[in-house]
Amino acid sequence: MAIESILARKLPGLKKTLRMAHIKDEPEKYVKKIFRLTVYGTIALAAAAFFGTAKIMPAKDVIGIVAIVAVVAPVLIFFFFINAPKGTIRKRQREIDKDVLFAGRYIMMKLEAGSPIINTLVDASKGYGVAAKFFKEIVDEINTGVAVEDALESARSYNSSEKFRKVLWQLLVTLKTGTDVTGPMRATLGSLANEQIIEIKEYGKKLNSLMLFYMVVACVAPSLGLAMFLIISSFINLEISNSVLFGILFFLAVIQGAFIIMIKAARPMVEL
Repeated sequence: MAIESILARKLPGLKKTLRMAHIKDEPEKYVKKIFRLTVYGTIALAAAAFFGTAKIMPAKDVIGIVAIVAVVAPVLIFFFFINAPKGTIRKRQREIDKDVLFAGRYIMMKLEAGSPIINTLVDASKGYGVAAKFFKEIVDEINTGVAVEDALESARSYNSSEKFRKVLWQLLVTLKTGTDVTGPMRATLGSLANEQIIEIKEYGKKLNSLMLFYMVVACVAPSLGLAMFLIISSFINLEISNSVLFGILFFLAVIQGAFIIMIKAARPMVEL
């Protein structure tokens, strides 16, 4: 048995992860692609390490560095690519969470007007926003001959957004039981709106803590630290070169970028 088949069996959740990330490859084929990228990436990094150190280090040290790269790089590259679909899933979740409330309200409005569920899904797939793309995927699956219930169940099972799954569940209950969906749908949308309000409040509290940490680490500490460093260096006649100052500037830029990424990642994807 090929090694990619063995690894695919050792990762039972990989098939569902690929489906949720909308990667059409089978687990064995995806693992095989990762192996190929791992080999190419390792060769490239080993070559870069060799040519980057061959002229400035002894041959023994160069061989040691290349050997370390050849051992560490495959592990890091493989785990990066094997977890890449999870990043795609997270991105899709944030996209749909942003529009799920408006999409749910639109569906409820159409159903209250007496529109059939299939027509409602078609109209929702032609709307604006990211949610229309996800409804279009359901409609495309129905157009291929899949039953409406099966298409909704598949979309609910392989969707990364818990909020979107709640909306689809109400549509499934309506199809299976024939009951009026407007009441439960209104309650579900009200619950989703309350969840988003709570997320906004939690983001405000988290933002206050991040700003306080930012002021201490990125503003107060560097300015006072650099001032004290210059004063002490003048007493001990320590010469400060431009490379040291540029190194400090680069370090501060990294901190600034890290805080921007943290704040952006913590922001809830909500639209009320």
